Amino acid sequence: MTSWREFEQELDAWAEAGSSATFWWRDDDAVEPTAALDRLLALAAAQEVPVATAVVPGRSCIALGRRLAAAADIAIPLQHGYLHRNHAPAGEKKAELGDHRPSAQVCEELMRGAARMAAILGPGALPVLVPPWNRIAPELVPMLPELGLTGLSTYGARAASAPVPGLTQVNTHVDIMRWDAPRGFLGESEALGLFRGHLEARRRAGTGRADADPSEPTGLLTHHLAHDEPAWEFLERLLPVLTRHPAASAIPVFDVFNTMPSSVSEGST
Repeated sequence: MTSWREFEQELDAWAEAGSSATFWWRDDDAVEPTAALDRLLALAAAQEVPVATAVVPGRSCIALGRRLAAAADIAIPLQHGYLHRNHAPAGEKKAELGDHRPSAQVCEELMRGAARMAAILGPGALPVLVPPWNRIAPELVPMLPELGLTGLSTYGARAASAPVPGLTQVNTHVDIMRWDAPRGFLGESEALGLFRGHLEARRRAGTGRADADPSEPTGLLTHHLAHDEPAWEFLERLLPVLTRHPAASAIPVFDVFNTMPSSVSEGST
C-alpha cells in the first residue's frame, strides 16, 4: 500500500540522486470521438503531458482522425492491432496477435491496419504496435520491422530495448484499471504502488538489482472508455504531482520510440 506522501518521497529520492524520473503515458482502445476521449485530451492538454493514443484501425472512423488531428500537439496515435478481436480458444488468455493463426494471416491484417491508420490519421501516426491485451506471439516480433513497424509496446518490464534489429520496445507498467469483476479503478494506493515500485526498481538498478531497465521510462497505462469516476479523479490528481515535481519528466512519445510519424499510404495494401 502506497500513500501520496510515499510516492512523492520516491520522486524526492530521484531528485536527491540528481536523476530524472522519466515517464510516458499510453491510453488504449480509441475508436471514435466520445466524451471520454474529449476528457482525456483535455486533461493531457491542461497538464501538458503528451498521451500516446492506441487506435484500433479496423474499427476506427474518419471522425476519430479529425478529432486526434485537432489535438496533434498532445495526442500521438499508435497502432492497436487491427480489430482488437480475440482469437484465443476458450480457457486461454485473450489475444489477437497470438499463435492461434498463421503468421502470414496476422501480418496481412497488421499491414491493412497500418494502411487504415494512414487513411484516417494521415502522416501523424507513429509506426508503433500496441498488441491488444498486451500479448504478441514471440515468432511475430522479428517480422514487425519488415511490416514497417519500428516500435512495440506491451505491459511489464521489458527484456530488451531492441528485441530484434530495427525494433524499439518501450512498455507500460502502471495500469490503473482492475479488469476482473467488478471492473473499475484499481485503487489509489495500488496504482501509486505500481508507479512507485517501478520507479524504485529503476533507481536501484545501478546498485545491482535487475528488477527493471533503468533506461526504460515508467509507462502509465489508461483506457479512457473504461474509466469510472475514481479513475478520472486519480489521473486529475496524479498528473499535477508529476508535472510539478522537479525530478519527474514526461517524455515526448516521439522520443520514447526515437521515431517519426509513419509514411505508410493507403495504397500499400
